[in-house]
Amino acid sequence: MTRKLFGTDGIRGTANSEPMTPETALKVAMAVGELFYNGTHKHLVVIGKDTRLSGYMLEPALTAGFVTMGMDVVLVGPLPTPAIAMLTRSLRADLGVVLSASHNPYGDNGIKLFGRDGYKLSDELEGKIEACLDRGPGRRAMPAGLGRVKRLEDAGGRYIEFVKQSFPRGLRLDGLRIVVDCAHGAAYKVAPRVFWELGAEVFSLGVAPDGLNINRECGALSPEQMRQEVLARRADIGIALDGDADRLIISDERGVILDGDQLMALIATGLARTRRLWGGAVVTTIMSNLGFERYLSGQGIGLHRTKVGDRYVVETMRALGCNLGGEQSGHIILSDYATTGDGLIAALQVLASIVETGRRASEVCRVFTPVPQLLRSVRFSESDPLQSPAVANIIETGKARLGGDGRLVIRKSGTEPVIRVMAEGQDEELVAAIVEEVCVTIRSAASGEDVAAPAVRVRPAQAAE
Repeated sequence: MTRKLFGTDGIRGTANSEPMTPETALKVAMAVGELFYNGTHKHLVVIGKDTRLSGYMLEPALTAGFVTMGMDVVLVGPLPTPAIAMLTRSLRADLGVVLSASHNPYGDNGIKLFGRDGYKLSDELEGKIEACLDRGPGRRAMPAGLGRVKRLEDAGGRYIEFVKQSFPRGLRLDGLRIVVDCAHGAAYKVAPRVFWELGAEVFSLGVAPDGLNINRECGALSPEQMRQEVLARRADIGIALDGDADRLIISDERGVILDGDQLMALIATGLARTRRLWGGAVVTTIMSNLGFERYLSGQGIGLHRTKVGDRYVVETMRALGCNLGGEQSGHIILSDYATTGDGLIAALQVLASIVETGRRASEVCRVFTPVPQLLRSVRFSESDPLQSPAVANIIETGKARLGGDGRLVIRKSGTEPVIRVMAEGQDEELVAAIVEEVCVTIRSAASGEDVAAPAVRVRPAQAAE
């Protein structure tokens, strides 16, 4: 079933512009109510959000839509996305809703939906919601059957205890100095408390949200502030979360940044050593580093790749019976504990390795040497540059030049109008040159010029854009 409204991670857009308007939020809630209605019991919906100003505009609209359709609503306020997934199951709710655009700037927002099992809704269900949206509601609740709304005051405490239970019994964080950057986002209250209650000395960043500063030069996508704080405080480790705390990036005590591939390699090694790596493999996306894949192979651990999006990682994990998966960006799913990516649970598994070995983060967390990799983004408007013959030609040429020792991955973002261009290989200068040539050609096609890219040689780049 074709989906027009839903992308790879729910519905997303610019706040107060379609589809992120109160009117559409109301209609989506009513469409969900129409789809879920079975006439046998009162349905319950849990609604959470991050700290964006627009969340206070969209939350009442969603609430009104669900109540109109006779569904009860529990509001939990700003909490991480994985907390809503957990609470949906814990409260035996029929649906969980998160208002968040994750790592995007404050001007964006999104609607993510979880089923009663705590997993994100399937593409098929999202397609059915869109079909109901197109038809409009066929029924509304009678006055006596309207839903009721209440606020769950202990939601944060419930989630903190849930996260702490994932830390190995008997271990403590006593003596560890931890910097945690909450990105002025959904975890600004709960994250520091988790580490403090387990015994750590905690230095908090990004815990003063004002509705507009979420993810602004902080958090998982901008970890420099966290890195500098680690060095200044002489901390043992730094943890940077994104706006809805479903991903993390780590800095060791020397200020070296470690991405999701390194953290998954560390966790996979530990699980395999104790024979707890179900399926004998890790599930990740097409963006994960070749060095990661080669390291796992050397350890006798398999790797399954999916298209980009943590929902597709989770679907593959469930299909193959795997309990570890994630993305290079820092989404890490540990299905023994949670149904979706959880930055805090992943951080505790990393910290457990440090505590158990008694070694420094720099000795524990950098598990393999990455293959040189470069990622850039090219913004486009209405036309699709990937349909251009010149773009297709330069992509095939780039793949041929990389040969069997490298990869070239071109994909459209599922959350914004950009094309991601990623290349990796042993020759760092060649990788940078190919990425530049492909980007130049895509820009030309996007502007309507549609000319072949010049042969451009650039110096190796160190970081993705």
